[in-house]
Amino acid sequence: MNDAVGIVGLGQMGTPIARHLLEAGFPVVGYDLDPVRAGDLVAAGGRSCGSPREVAGEASTVITSLPSADALRAVLRGRDGLLAARPRQPLVIVETSTLALDDKQSARHDAETAGATLLDCPLSGTAAQAHAKDIVVYASGDAAAVEACGPVFTAFARSYHHLGPFGAGSQMKIIANLLVAIHNVAAAEAFVLAAKAGIDRSSLYEVIADGAGTSRMFEARGPSMVAGAYDQPGVTGRVFHKDLQIIADFARTHDCPTPLFSATVPVYLASLAHGFGDRDIAAVCAVLEQLASVERPPGGRP
Repeated sequence: MNDAVGIVGLGQMGTPIARHLLEAGFPVVGYDLDPVRAGDLVAAGGRSCGSPREVAGEASTVITSLPSADALRAVLRGRDGLLAARPRQPLVIVETSTLALDDKQSARHDAETAGATLLDCPLSGTAAQAHAKDIVVYASGDAAAVEACGPVFTAFARSYHHLGPFGAGSQMKIIANLLVAIHNVAAAEAFVLAAKAGIDRSSLYEVIADGAGTSRMFEARGPSMVAGAYDQPGVTGRVFHKDLQIIADFARTHDCPTPLFSATVPVYLASLAHGFGDRDIAAVCAVLEQLASVERPPGGRP
């Protein structure tokens, strides 16, 4: 039988990760501030713990999926945090959140001081892709620990890559998110131009997705743009705003111009200003529709 795997943060990514691990035969113990999410884990066959500390006491490998650096600090260093536990065997923390490099390095230092190993392993993919086991792990850090986590990664991800020293995973994720930001707005722009030209959106999606102009973002978020439905977020505008700042800071650190990325930022800010912060980032399509004076008929689509 597989060893237990812990998960702290049972949100949009943590919940499907837990389900895939359970399906692969791993016992799963987890913690989340939201009792509903914790209850969902129990209903799926896992066990809910009362604190991150309790999770670390039950599992030698713990995956963290958290919304902010403050949340990670609390999960690691809090009174009942992961690093407060006295695990029966060496603790490996697989940190999958998208955070600034400095915050990841600080977390690594805290873990090492406490005798644990922290890996930098951000994920590429949306929540829908996580449910379909179509995400990729950008792993970095201690090579032996990454290798030992291989069976865990393959249980919930399509593939994983060991990219080298700690932090290389986050650097790759930042660059991947730069492309996501650009491709998402590009897809929205295409749908709005199609609407202005009188081209059926469903037809556009079907044809473009089959040709050279497609992208993973066009394919993943195109259906939402066709329907004008953004209430099932893979990543919300508010969360992605944090990612945009990380990308901009990373580029600035390396004195690298990013003209296409920079051109998308006002569109995302406008999406927040129009009240789409808690909806999927595909809602940038609605912002561009307003700029282009495209109106959707009630209950339908142009």
